[in-house]
This record gives sequence, structure tokens and C-alpha cells, in this order.
Amino acid sequence: MTTPFRIACLQINSGNDLEANMAAVRRLTAEAAGGGANFVLAPEYFLMMDGSGRVMREKALPPDGGKVLAELQAMARDNGVWFLAGSLTLNTDDGRIANRSFLIAADGRVVTHYDKIHMFDVTLPDGKVIRESSTYRPGGRAVIGHMPWGRLGMTVCYDLRFPHLFRALAQQGAQFIAVPSSFQRQTGKAHWHALLRARAIENAAYVFAPAMCGEHAGNRQTYGHALIVDPWGEVLADAGEEPGIVYADVDPARVVKIRGMMPSLEHDRPYVVDAAEIQ
Repeated sequence: MTTPFRIACLQINSGNDLEANMAAVRRLTAEAAGGGANFVLAPEYFLMMDGSGRVMREKALPPDGGKVLAELQAMARDNGVWFLAGSLTLNTDDGRIANRSFLIAADGRVVTHYDKIHMFDVTLPDGKVIRESSTYRPGGRAVIGHMPWGRLGMTVCYDLRFPHLFRALAQQGAQFIAVPSSFQRQTGKAHWHALLRARAIENAAYVFAPAMCGEHAGNRQTYGHALIVDPWGEVLADAGEEPGIVYADVDPARVVKIRGMMPSLEHDRPYVVDAAEIQ
């Protein structure tokens, strides 16, 4: 379909108080619906954010999302909007937790879900070490959700650094790609805008990136700057550094036009890597 629609990306400063976070999301979602949004997107960890892996494990939800997911479904239905639950942290059967994104329809149905594939195991410029794989179980499948306006490729935060995932989603028909994130402040200043624009340009796809911002429990700082990027790489909205909402009117026909002008998704060719020793 090529019907235009309006999206709203939420920018949130969540902590480790689930009820307080839920209250903020309810308020922002109602405001976004009042602002004409058809599709509202929340960031990674939007209902539970703590820099401690122990705290995140202790506060993880039941494997099926329990009453929290049910409340989000009701919220989408009550506001008449599609809703991306950027990520919920859920218990699994191996002692680790899943970092799972849910796409919820305006009638409250869970359309599909996606578990973050790539684990943020890094050393930041200031020497701080983060090892997501010690707490989280990585997903193993790429996911596209079907919406009334087209196909949404689903990713989460660190996935942004793996362009082959975005390529696969676009080549399977995704016109829009969601990147709900809690991007670290240190890396965000250097890479956030460049990576999001690159993923949009490479795949001639809209990129929707709701984001966390500010200071969080457990000595975690996030960059903010929730972005909406069009398939030519133009930034349609940037939320800056404070909590709030950014909107954009999205036209699926623009994806068709740009992919027709520059059909690079059809131009991939097989090749071998020459690994001969360099003298």
C-alpha cells in the first residue's frame, strides 16, 4: 500500500521504577495520538532501565510479558494507534533474559515480536566495559511486521552497526525499519546520526529510531536524539536531548520512487574475498 501515515517517536528518560515509566508512556502515547499519530514507537528498555545486569534480571517480566504486555495492548487499543514496544526484558528458560520488541496493532493484537540479535559487548572510550551477553540471550531470526501502510523491519539498538541485517530486511520487502535504542552517550555523539542516515540511504528505507535520553540508574547515560530519517537520508525529525515526542508524515510512495531511481537493492553481486597474504 502507498497510503501516507503519521508516526511519533517517543524520547524517554526511564529508570528502574516500572510504574513510573508506564505512567510516562501512557501520557506520551495519548499525547501522540492526539497529535494525529497513527503509529507510536517507544525506545529500547522503555519500561525498565538500569545499568546493572543484576537489577535487570531481578525485574525481568514473565516470558509471555504478563500483565505489562496486556496493559500495552490495551493502551494501543484505547488510543487507536499501532504501537512499537521498543523492548521489554523477559525471563527465559536458560537463566538469561530476552530483549524483545513487540509490534502491537491498533486493535490490541500482538502482530509479531523480535529478539535483539547482536549483543553490546564493548569497551567505551572512557574504559567502561559493558557485556550484554552475560545477561541477555541473543535472538536468532530477522523479523518483518506487516502494517496497513507496508512492511516494518525490526531491529534494536546495537543491531544498527550490522548493515547486513538491514539489507536482508529491505531485500525481503521492508519499506520502514525501526531502531528503538538506548544508545550510549559516548558512542552516540560520534556515530548515531551517521549510522542511521547510512542505513536509510543504503536501503532506500525510512528509519524510525525512538530513543532514551539522559541519566539512568546504575550509572548509565544515553544520547537521546530520537530520529526519523527518510529513504534519501534526510533527517525529518530530531528530538534533541530532552524527553518528548517527534513526529513525521511518512509517504510509502517515496520508497517506491527512490528505489526506482536507484535500485541498488537489486544490484548485489556474489564475490570472493582474496585473502592472499600481503607482502
